[in-house]
This record gives sequence, structure tokens and C-alpha cells, in this order.
Amino acid sequence: MTQFASITLMQNDDARPIIDAILADNPGVRILSMPGAVKLDCDSRLTVSRASVEERLGRPWSLQEIQLVLVSMAGNLEEDDDLFTLSWHK
Repeated sequence: MTQFASITLMQNDDARPIIDAILADNPGVRILSMPGAVKLDCDSRLTVSRASVEERLGRPWSLQEIQLVLVSMAGNLEEDDDLFTLSWHK
């Protein structure tokens, strides 16, 4: 059984730059758009880059701000000041 690294974010203006960064930085990501939420799945790992989100926002952004739009996630989380990465450890 394949386990996907996954993140679900609210579908609003605050989440759009994060979603755009995820789509740009994670080749092969699959997107499921639902009313009020967006689910992003990736086969091996899914990464949110602070620099990539800042580029889209045009302002400094802390990875802690993801908590404001985060609905759910699946995978083991590794987080530092620059990257928020979900993957399944084998």
C-alpha cells in the first residue's frame, strides 16, 4: 500500500501563495480542490519552502504562519526555519 505525503490547506487568499509554492517546488504533486479546502498529495515527500512562499507573497514569511491555514497533514514532519517537509520514514 502506497502512503502519500499530504497536506490540506484552507482555500482562501492567505493560503494561495503557499499552495502556489508547493505546486512549483514539488514535481508530481496532485491537487484536489474541495469547497473550502485544497488537498495536495505527493508520492514520496512534500516540502513547503519559506523562500518560495516569500517570493510569491513579496514579504517576509515565517513557516509558523502555515498553522493559520493548515487543516490536516499526513506523513512524518521535519521542520526548521526554512523548510516544512512531510514524508513517510521507512
